[in-house]
Amino acid sequence: MADSTGQQRLYSCFKCGNLVCCHDDIISKNFQASRGRAFLFSHAMNIVEGPKENRNLITGLHVVSDVYCVDCQENLGWKYERAYEESEKYKEGKVVLEKFKIVKHNW
Repeated sequence: MADSTGQQRLYSCFKCGNLVCCHDDIISKNFQASRGRAFLFSHAMNIVEGPKENRNLITGLHVVSDVYCVDCQENLGWKYERAYEESEKYKEGKVVLEKFKIVKHNW
């Protein structure tokens, strides 16, 4: 979706520039990854998922799969496959991308 100037805000892989998500798909900017801030997105594009695994995160045990840029295979974050706690179920199917691994563009 375009902003008031007609530009669309998109994010790309910091390493190769491949488009991976839209600003409008941000659910939360208050996520924490092992190396800093991260954003929760409703979905992402041009990524591939690694194998599913149980992982203890700040909010408890989840089934996640790491996500990688389809072009350069850089690890960009993870996807929540399953949440065991009822209060965490809203994350299922959502993607977390580390802020330092994506670059914002206005196109």
